[in-house]
Amino acid sequence: MNAMTIFSCRLFSVLDRILRPDPQWMEDVAGRKVIGLLLATVLGFGLYGFTVGVWKAQEMGWYVAVKMPLLIMLTLGCNALLNGILGMLLHGSLSFRQSLMALLWANATAAVLLASLAPVTLGLAWNAPEANAANTETAHAGYLLTHTLLIAAVGIFSNVHLYRLLHGAGNKGSMATLIAWLAGNGLLGSQFSWILRPFFGSPGLKVEFLRENAFEGTFYESVWRSLHRVLRGFEVEAAFFLFAAVVMTWIVITGAKKKISPTTLKYHEWGTNEYEWWKWSKTFRAANRQWVL
Repeated sequence: MNAMTIFSCRLFSVLDRILRPDPQWMEDVAGRKVIGLLLATVLGFGLYGFTVGVWKAQEMGWYVAVKMPLLIMLTLGCNALLNGILGMLLHGSLSFRQSLMALLWANATAAVLLASLAPVTLGLAWNAPEANAANTETAHAGYLLTHTLLIAAVGIFSNVHLYRLLHGAGNKGSMATLIAWLAGNGLLGSQFSWILRPFFGSPGLKVEFLRENAFEGTFYESVWRSLHRVLRGFEVEAAFFLFAAVVMTWIVITGAKKKISPTTLKYHEWGTNEYEWWKWSKTFRAANRQWVL
């Protein structure tokens, strides 16, 4: 086999391990495996980030190619201790290293999926109007919305992937652990994304790595101001409905009906003596299946 064939086989083998991991692999926290996941995360997010920023200018594309992996690494690094503690408290069977491996795997999955979309988003940026065109505001809004939907879809797939890893490592507390990780990483990652802006590049602003006022204000203040301009006096009602939506979502996720096992059902229907007779007869039939018609 030539070098290209060997490289392709190894590449597809690595992709297969990232996209279809064995939950038992989290117990083997080898340095080579961690480096491989980090490398896949950096390359995948970097490739996709270039296609995000290149619409504004090629220089902006290189900036975003650096900032998107940096955003992920800062979020994981600063929340590593918190995520490890939450994994041990809520899941029970996860160690600190296993929590780190699960999150690295989920981000590597998102990076691979986004990198697979890079040719599509590069074509989208190539065919978009230039930043100084007449209809640039509309084009920028559509461009921003498209990337937001793509990132949201990839985020859903990667979190489903993460839940499968957690569920495979142990059924207890998988959903609670996932929700806690999402909340912590979302809160910190939102603020880091505010500091590292711009990513898409507004049409009327110059190309730069960071804004001059990067450390002024917070992401949540900007969201509140935007909501205030949109709602115009209905902030309390909107906050109430948002809180109600969060509560209902939590009830739907955690309030599944408790399954009644056959043992419990037989016990409640027949009583103690009848249940003991049912259990003995079931064992007898299983042991003498060839003699029972």
